[in-house]
Amino acid sequence: MAASGLVALRSVAVIAALLVLWEVAPRAGWVERSLIPPVSEVAGAWWQLAGDGTLADNVRASLTRAFAGFAIAVAAGVPLGVLIGWYRPVHQLLDPVLELFRNTAALALLPVFTLLLGIGETSKIAIVVYACLFPVVLNTVSGVGTVDALLLKSARSMGLGPLQLFWKVVLPSAVPAIFTGVRMAGASSILVLIAAEMVGAKAGLGYLINASQFNFMIPQMYAGILTISAIGLVVNGVLVRLERRFSRWRTDSRR
Repeated sequence: MAASGLVALRSVAVIAALLVLWEVAPRAGWVERSLIPPVSEVAGAWWQLAGDGTLADNVRASLTRAFAGFAIAVAAGVPLGVLIGWYRPVHQLLDPVLELFRNTAALALLPVFTLLLGIGETSKIAIVVYACLFPVVLNTVSGVGTVDALLLKSARSMGLGPLQLFWKVVLPSAVPAIFTGVRMAGASSILVLIAAEMVGAKAGLGYLINASQFNFMIPQMYAGILTISAIGLVVNGVLVRLERRFSRWRTDSRR
């Protein structure tokens, strides 16, 4: 507990030092104040956006799209990854397709999604699904395919059938890798969506940042950026807690 408290204290100290530097640097003339305003002005802009409901409306729009795409990707990606990782013929059939699309950036396909699905909600959710799907699938395949062979042999020697072997040995062993993919997908869902909203949207944090930059409302722009960072931290924290909950049986080597 003492060690974890010390780490938390150091993290808070580093963040506080960065905020102080952010406040001082523009006021001292170290950076151009019109381009990087003091953090106190950014905080004032954030409170103004929060007070008039603008921030809440844009956050709601972004989170709805991101969560929808993320949920679809996880719901489809985990079973698909398990199927590919557990059955060799399926792996041999789909591996070339995975290798092709995993190296194609989601944002490079944004014009394609827009052309096929329009500039509405469908295209934005679809691009999030695409960005999130491959981290989930590939990490699930890795987790299922790298289960300790000795563990599998021991389970078979105890009389476990194929279904029991999968549910009691393979799937629990793959949970850490699966959640690594889910956490990567969670980060991708926010980042890709923000970029998509900057291209064509009438609401969302990407739209807010782009519109603020276009109108030279720089404090509001930074307020949107900080909001995205805070959402990313919260999402990652929730996923880390879920991972710990579903893998309590593991021994934490860091203790």
